Amino acid sequence: MYSLIELKNACCEVFPIIIPDRSSLKSVNFFLVKQGHSLSLIDAGWNNDECWNGLIETLNKNGFTLKDLTEIILTHHHIDHVGLVNRITSEHPIPVYAHPDSIPRLKRDRHFLVMRVEFYEQLYHEMGCGESGEHHAAYLKKAMERNKQNIIQADITKIIDDPLFNFHIIDVPGHSPDQLAFYDEKQSWLFAGDLLIEHISSNALVEPDLLGNRTPTLLQHIDSLKKCLALNVKCVFPGHGSLIEDPHSLILKRLDRTEAKSERFIQLIKSGISTGSELAISFYKKTYYEQFSLVMSEIIGHLDYLEIKGRLKKELIQGIWHYSVIES
Repeated sequence: MYSLIELKNACCEVFPIIIPDRSSLKSVNFFLVKQGHSLSLIDAGWNNDECWNGLIETLNKNGFTLKDLTEIILTHHHIDHVGLVNRITSEHPIPVYAHPDSIPRLKRDRHFLVMRVEFYEQLYHEMGCGESGEHHAAYLKKAMERNKQNIIQADITKIIDDPLFNFHIIDVPGHSPDQLAFYDEKQSWLFAGDLLIEHISSNALVEPDLLGNRTPTLLQHIDSLKKCLALNVKCVFPGHGSLIEDPHSLILKRLDRTEAKSERFIQLIKSGISTGSELAISFYKKTYYEQFSLVMSEIIGHLDYLEIKGRLKKELIQGIWHYSVIES
């Protein structure tokens, strides 16, 4: 089952497809956008019958069929945003647009994926994660083989032009290095992927760039939120949860909470905690073991952010980074 919210004006119609999800995400959202002769699909949900049926029912309810879709536009490569791409394009070949950095991930380029596993092996070792890090790196190796079937079969067109289908293209990395937002300046609408979610904070997920270098994901996420704060946005269409009608106040709340959490980490490091894993266990306790990769992304993001801000310094001791506070 899904709920439908319909937004219309003289030159654009949006048909959100909102599929309930039992997780903390509450729903998985993707969007049909009608502009002139085009009918775009922004993101493509999970690869399951619930999302497929939601798409077909929404098309049919509004007088369309699958053959009326003219393109698929992806905010980022995560599996809950690209799931139906293969099913759609196998029945109705249409262009698929994505960030250039999405392509090795969507095409499951083996060289990139092997590099990515090696990146996490080294990262978790340097953060002092020990067996927990080794276990997760082994999981990623198995997932690399298990998920071969998730390769996107369609050709992918790189999004390099601005505007695209009347949307201004906004780079909003942080949650994902390839995340884009699509801004309809006339309507003050922003299709923002997972940049901003009303009921939970979006995770800034630690990732390597295409060369294997760690990206400062939390700093990127903060900068991306500030980009959107500077826009005249009246409604955000997020990848999960409810549509956001007052994004500015929510963005300010998220930024404030990020700074408050950073200060809590500073105090823990002052108390004698020095490694990433120690900080994660102290702050998140059993959640460290239950949601290891998410917790370590959060911790590493804040450590990098505080180091860039000149609040922390680090020293490599026997292959493990130890952090200390720079007193002002």
